[in-house]
Amino acid sequence: MASELTYRGHDGSPSREEGGTYTAKAQKGWLLSASYTRRVGLLLQDQRFLCVLLGIALASTVFLAAPLFSPSSTSTVGTVHLPRRPAYGRWDPLDCGGGDRGEDSAGAEEEDDEDPGDGGAGFVGSHLVDQLIGRGHSVIVVDNFFTGRKENLAQHFGNPRFELIRHDVVEPLLLEVDQIYHLACPASPVHYKFNPLRPSYPFNLHEDSSSSSAFLREGVFFLGFSPAASFLTSTPATAAVAAHKTNVVGTLNMLGLAKRVGARFLLTSTSEVYGDPLQHPQVETYWGNVNPIGVRSCYDEGKRTAETLTMDYHRAAALEVRIARIFNTYGPRMCIDDGRVVSNFVAQALRKEPLTVYGDGKQTRSFQYVSDLVQGLIKLMEGEHVGPFNLGNPGEFTMLELAQVVQETIDPNAKIEFRRNTEDDPHKRKPDIAKAKELLGWEPTVTLRRGLPLMVSDFRRRIFGDHAGDGTTA
Repeated sequence: MASELTYRGHDGSPSREEGGTYTAKAQKGWLLSASYTRRVGLLLQDQRFLCVLLGIALASTVFLAAPLFSPSSTSTVGTVHLPRRPAYGRWDPLDCGGGDRGEDSAGAEEEDDEDPGDGGAGFVGSHLVDQLIGRGHSVIVVDNFFTGRKENLAQHFGNPRFELIRHDVVEPLLLEVDQIYHLACPASPVHYKFNPLRPSYPFNLHEDSSSSSAFLREGVFFLGFSPAASFLTSTPATAAVAAHKTNVVGTLNMLGLAKRVGARFLLTSTSEVYGDPLQHPQVETYWGNVNPIGVRSCYDEGKRTAETLTMDYHRAAALEVRIARIFNTYGPRMCIDDGRVVSNFVAQALRKEPLTVYGDGKQTRSFQYVSDLVQGLIKLMEGEHVGPFNLGNPGEFTMLELAQVVQETIDPNAKIEFRRNTEDDPHKRKPDIAKAKELLGWEPTVTLRRGLPLMVSDFRRRIFGDHAGDGTTA
């Protein structure tokens, strides 16, 4: 007995060819089926919840992916628009930001490489960027602009081998690099005494942080800077912690980056690790005389801790490291009112104000011009010696002698005003650079009387404007 077939969803009877034999119709594909609309309707009714989830997932995917492909996704720095880079090639990190310049109270053409750096918009960092760009490197600068200024790097805007990123080194930074120049931390007493916390502890103080570093990728450097916290939200106590935080947490982040990618790491430490020295001049083997609880200790001890961390990574992780101890440095692009003795004297003389000398003026300091320091840092990075190395000018001046040089350079009639000395102010400071001479082939070449007029010209222009008279000859 023949079976009877019933075709639901079809009108009429099964088709038959002549002779009465049944022939099945060709099956239609899903998209071509006449019941497609009805099936979709049934799906929406029976699987309503599943459809809602799919819709949410699809919308979320589109929303998250859109910025990655949007041509308008840029980081704005002043009037310069820099495209976001989700990943980098092989980099050498360089952290030199505002840079450590020591502190006081009162080449053959190379291949085209990239150097990322944080703090490169600051005094030392910007001069280092100039040198690296001039040597054919590609440079990435990372700076939070606490003391750095975009104007210091304006000459490189538009250069395809230069990039600027706003970042704080106390926050992790993921890059592939070959070298790191780590100069992050405010070096001026005005900055780190205001926010000593920023220069070392991992506390969330809700401050507007400031950090930088620099990196080099096959010749590309990255510079950045991380100074003290914002003046608007920080107290003097949190300011000191911020300085310490940068020295410790920022250094740990940069060392971790160097370890991950096998980069060479250069730490810019400071002559402040010697404190108020009992040995004169100071050699690298001297352990120092530092007050661990004084108002300057956030910076002094922070840098000593940074050196400890650097050597621990060198010994435990076989990380290639370099350590520079920087003595007082001066030159164009210094902050005008940062509390350093050279910038204080120059700004006061230009403004026809008395030169303020703290104490009896017999404290001594050694002053190196910024170009000498930059050459020393590059030689140290490219050399084969860990250090630490003193980088400074052994020419020693009392504060009164410095004031007299400023008078001779700017205004012979400038008056000198004596004030009470500051706490923990070192009595003497002079580097012994025999080690740098022997192993790095480096020594400073610019004398104070030759370099100071170059700084005066820069300060005169910035204080009075481009059209102010300038009788100084470089």
